[in-house]
Amino acid sequence: MDFSLSQQQRAFVDSARTFSERALAPNAAHWDAAALFPKDVLREAGELGFMGMYTPERAGGLELSRLDASLIVEELARGCTTTAAFLTIHNMATNMAGRYCQPSVIDQWCPGLVSGELLASYCLTESGAGSDAASLRTSAVLDGDHYVVNGSKAFISGAGQTDVLVVMLRTGGAGPKGITALLVPATAEGISYGKKESKMGWNAQPTCSINFDNVRVPAANRLGAEGQGFAIAMEGLDGGRINIATCSVGTARQALEEATAYVRERKQFGRAISEFQSAQFTLADMLTELVAARQMIRLSAAKLDSGDAEATSYCAMAKRFATDMGFKVCNDALQLFGGYGYMKEYPLERHVRDTRVHQILEGTNEIMRVIVSRRMLMEGALEVIT
Repeated sequence: MDFSLSQQQRAFVDSARTFSERALAPNAAHWDAAALFPKDVLREAGELGFMGMYTPERAGGLELSRLDASLIVEELARGCTTTAAFLTIHNMATNMAGRYCQPSVIDQWCPGLVSGELLASYCLTESGAGSDAASLRTSAVLDGDHYVVNGSKAFISGAGQTDVLVVMLRTGGAGPKGITALLVPATAEGISYGKKESKMGWNAQPTCSINFDNVRVPAANRLGAEGQGFAIAMEGLDGGRINIATCSVGTARQALEEATAYVRERKQFGRAISEFQSAQFTLADMLTELVAARQMIRLSAAKLDSGDAEATSYCAMAKRFATDMGFKVCNDALQLFGGYGYMKEYPLERHVRDTRVHQILEGTNEIMRVIVSRRMLMEGALEVIT
């Protein structure tokens, strides 16, 4: 079993690292402090193909594997966690449109989306339907050749600043089979946006609710068949869990590098902090946890790419482990900085704030445990998964 990267994969990493170091890292603290959404930088990312990484080639994307995309996202997250995370959400929505919309809709929207000239939000969560996504209530009723959409979505990344919304809506009875996905122009008549949420982290992207009041959307904008929306959403979430896990690992890697450099330079009691065994043990654990999390992500990505029947369980395990470990590594790095780590002059407090939400996004880590445990308790499943 070969864990090394191919020449092409190394080229992806080098390209992403160069962009991250040039365009993201120098600006991340300012974007966070000023709550600026760097749309111009996202357009630059589009020029490199990063806004349509695994979108099909027929829709203008690169159609990369999820493993290759993960390599890119890890480097981007080192520069700015929040921007990298929004980029992955945009990629998820763009990929859905490119795979499931009819050709005329793909031709209308996807060129702008994969170039970064247009931005997309993914709209699943509602105030009463978070972890239990199948209970969503925002409705779409067919009226001639249009759907009429009513209801609201909550905690939508990019809302109010994006151009198109991939929205999961109830077109049928209760449960997952009654859900349909629509591509909705963000400025359609009847759409309004709630206040911009004040958040602990992820300040470089706006988050707010979206309200739909008799919004008319062409039936041609449907993704897949009516009633297929929940399946599309769950398929997207498998990849989304890899994405957010990767953002955690990328940020943790940056935090570890910063902490390692700091303890080499900082002296206490006449010695560098790195000479104290407690600091050495902490660094060793941080690196071990980081590498373990990365390998879990890459394994789950490979499972997803190959269509493995157990991919969902692996994506859930990787998301749970990597986001927990990513946050822990960032927090441990802050501890090694001591009081300076708590100051905004240094990036550690931002790393901690930005990675905390990863344990909630794309299904909370408690839900990840439910997914894994339900599967492993099926007769004979444990032998297959392991």
